[in-house]
Amino acid sequence: MKFQGTDRYIATPELRLAVNAAITLGRPLLIKGEPGTGKTMLAEEAARALGMPLLEWHIKSTTRAQQGLYEYDAVNRLRDGQLGDERVHDIRNYIVKGVLWQAFEADAPQALLIDEIDKADIEFPNDLLRELDRMEFYCYETRERVRAKHRPLVFITSNNEKELPDAFLRRCFFHYIRFPDEETMKKIVDVHFPDLHAGLLMEAMRVFYALRGVPGLKKKPSTSELLDWLRLLLAEGATPQQVREGQNGTPPLAGALLKNEQDLELLHHMAARAAAAYR
Repeated sequence: MKFQGTDRYIATPELRLAVNAAITLGRPLLIKGEPGTGKTMLAEEAARALGMPLLEWHIKSTTRAQQGLYEYDAVNRLRDGQLGDERVHDIRNYIVKGVLWQAFEADAPQALLIDEIDKADIEFPNDLLRELDRMEFYCYETRERVRAKHRPLVFITSNNEKELPDAFLRRCFFHYIRFPDEETMKKIVDVHFPDLHAGLLMEAMRVFYALRGVPGLKKKPSTSELLDWLRLLLAEGATPQQVREGQNGTPPLAGALLKNEQDLELLHHMAARAAAAYR
């Protein structure tokens, strides 16, 4: 079982090696990188390429590790008891299985995405150590031990918003997705826009990477934002010249690339200083 990339996802040799190393080791693959570098999409495309169903667990600041295992719906059971429902006599009717339980009991290997783990409380990764390491957990309500029939392929993504515990890191295979260079980015764009005019692509790439290189930019545009921008340029029938010249120091349809007023103002000031120096 080897991952070689897909027709919809351009994976570098290093990234393919990381996925296959995680498969060989039976370890979760921890993927870091700035937003928009395709961390979540990697899990989706790897699962598709390997023929595995994908279970997704999108983490929020309020997410608890227990929710990935199961939750006991005591309120619903109390209500059914008051109504005289026969279901109340079997506690299993009130156990809500989480994604880990679903992955463990599946008859075929599953892919599991734990997305943006760094959004949760700092103790969240530690609370999953035993389950991810031993591939089992105990359900106290039903008094049963749930063991994985097949070890799932686990993808864990992080935007590096907070440090993860060392004990957790030891149990993962780590890969940092570097921002694509221009050659790789052209391949990514070609997947989405195979008929894009070469002149428009050249100017768009020049503007995009120039923006990413602006010092002091609060949020650099990402791959997904480049793709959105290209889609808008095509919809508006923009020419390479229009992309090159821009307006007031900003590229056309800049709202697809820049996401706050500070960055727009920074570009306006830089353009004004450049124009004054030229005069």
